[in-house]
Amino acid sequence: MITGKVDVLLGLQWGDEGKGKVVDVLTPQYDVVARFQGGPNAGHTLEFEGQKYVLRSIPSGIFQGGKINVIGNGVVLAPDLFMQEAMDLEKSGHDLRKRLFISRKAHLIMPTHRVLDAAQEAAKGKSKVGTTGKGIGPTYTDKVSRMGLRVGDIEGNFMEKYLLHKARHEKALNAMGYTDYDISEVEKTWMQGVEYMRQFQFIDSEHLINDLLRQGKTVLCEGAQGTMLDVDFGSYPFVTSSNTICAGACSGLGIGPNRVGEVYGIMKAYCTRVGAGPFPTELFDETGNRMRQIGHEYGAVTGRERRCGWIDLVALRYAIMVNGVTQLIMMKSDVLDDFDTIKACVAYEINGKRTHNFPFSIEQDIKPVYETLPGWHTDMTKMTDESQFPKAFADYIAFLEQQLETPIKIVSIGPDRAQTIIRK
Repeated sequence: MITGKVDVLLGLQWGDEGKGKVVDVLTPQYDVVARFQGGPNAGHTLEFEGQKYVLRSIPSGIFQGGKINVIGNGVVLAPDLFMQEAMDLEKSGHDLRKRLFISRKAHLIMPTHRVLDAAQEAAKGKSKVGTTGKGIGPTYTDKVSRMGLRVGDIEGNFMEKYLLHKARHEKALNAMGYTDYDISEVEKTWMQGVEYMRQFQFIDSEHLINDLLRQGKTVLCEGAQGTMLDVDFGSYPFVTSSNTICAGACSGLGIGPNRVGEVYGIMKAYCTRVGAGPFPTELFDETGNRMRQIGHEYGAVTGRERRCGWIDLVALRYAIMVNGVTQLIMMKSDVLDDFDTIKACVAYEINGKRTHNFPFSIEQDIKPVYETLPGWHTDMTKMTDESQFPKAFADYIAFLEQQLETPIKIVSIGPDRAQTIIRK
């Protein structure tokens, strides 16, 4: 009989909601932290004790001593980037080898996957999705085409399989007329990464996670990107290549849906998006620029500017529904500390008709319907308890809870681990 439950923590917007910090705050309550999808195209930023860390593939629980950290089968892993990330953590005094386990069923991002990514994006012309160029999409394509290279292959006749896959990729690139590339140096580092990975324990994550649950251990599943980038339920085709929603934790780790307990949904007090794709509440004015500057809205891995806008409650209601969110966590509230008024999109107007439902496509002409609330003009970054919140901010929280029909349990008022208020 399995006695434990897994709690799932995921983003509700277009990624960059601040998942890394929240996982780090929550991990003291858990025995295990597991990543269930995504790749090194997204970084989770954590700041504490004056240091800043960006995790791309390694679970954010790695900073809590004694926790088991699992990279699940739903993740795609680049050996060279993994090696760089792990070695940086080791330099800062974090021993990973005894605490980090990697699923044999996780797929490997090959150097030629990155070339394919660039070639496919170039071929789209004006219809570019705006990928990070890390090879994520082509790797997931190989996975669903049943032609992928997996972590478990490192334990077998690896070079034979690698060269076979590489030749297949080169044939595809030649057919596309994309021949001006050189992966020789990248390939050397990539192979070093493969050798480095051999130091870690490869596991069957479905057995490990379920065995730990039988022992009564508590597990936190950490998602990457955000719900609106989900390949099925996001703003397709401007999405990532995996299921970023709660169901992805089941398929990305090998756990049954009846094992899911709490579902933590993370959102910003406003909204951002990186790369191409529709964004109904995007601001192109000075207000959007202020959000970007105050919130340091630049990609943790790519450094790309994030597009900024007001919070979108239509999209958030939808995200809460498809994930079965039980608790909300609001990040970057302090970014809005000095705004005179705060706006929230409560509905869309499409072809003159108002709707509260997230539509099949948001590429059409959508006019956001806003409600305006007063700003709080208070520096909240030093606050330690919700009783210190200014009334206007407390009212903003109450308004969001009423609109979203879900409690906001945690409020972040700054980037540091300590700048986190748990509401009663």
